[in-house]
Amino acid sequence: MTDAPSLQATAVTRTFGDVTALSEVSVSVPAGEVVALIGPNGSGKTTLLRVLAGVLEPTAGSVDYAGPPADRTIGYLPQEPTFRPGFTALETAGFYARLVDDDPAALLDRVGLDAVADRRVDALSGGMTRLLGIAQSLAGDPPVLALDEPGSGLDPGMSELVFDLVADLAAPGHAVVVSSHDLLAVERIADRIVVLDRGTVVARGSPAELRERTGGPLHETFRSLVGDEAFGAVRTREGERE
Repeated sequence: MTDAPSLQATAVTRTFGDVTALSEVSVSVPAGEVVALIGPNGSGKTTLLRVLAGVLEPTAGSVDYAGPPADRTIGYLPQEPTFRPGFTALETAGFYARLVDDDPAALLDRVGLDAVADRRVDALSGGMTRLLGIAQSLAGDPPVLALDEPGSGLDPGMSELVFDLVADLAAPGHAVVVSSHDLLAVERIADRIVVLDRGTVVARGSPAELRERTGGPLHETFRSLVGDEAFGAVRTREGERE
């Protein structure tokens, strides 16, 4: 791993009319690491991820890419990936692969969907659909990946598989930033965690550093930072929500 960031957000503010979704947020996403964004609903996680991915422009501040040259620098997985009905998984991967001269079969193999390459996307399970979304984000092998709630709505087994894949993606030197409500998964795979609340960063550090704040598990630190009501939406143990 390296301390040199592949993606750096500096004092990012994003407003929607009179609503401030992000206020002077700075985040570094180094190559070879998984940086997790956690926070209650409405904390700004998805907005920040979309700004990092270039889907939204910041109202103020900047996002700078400092990785190697690439045709596609950032791959993005939206929270609810959708694909054209009637297409197979391979045809869908092929649509994105052709844009960046990639191999669609290799993309499916990379996320473990090679066995269902000929299955129509509307017949895929929720987990398979999420994996297909990750496959499209990998087209062109971008150095940075921005993944919004990759385990959302999945059963514990499929969620574990998806997060294992997310961790593996950082190993070859990619910079991965992921948002999630699943503290169990975040604690297991993240190198660094950024805690957001009401559009600002309220804490950051490694899982071990955040645990030290309360001397207990990560969810206790999270509860102390965001309060009991916001804490109720997060998953703290497999298959459970507090």
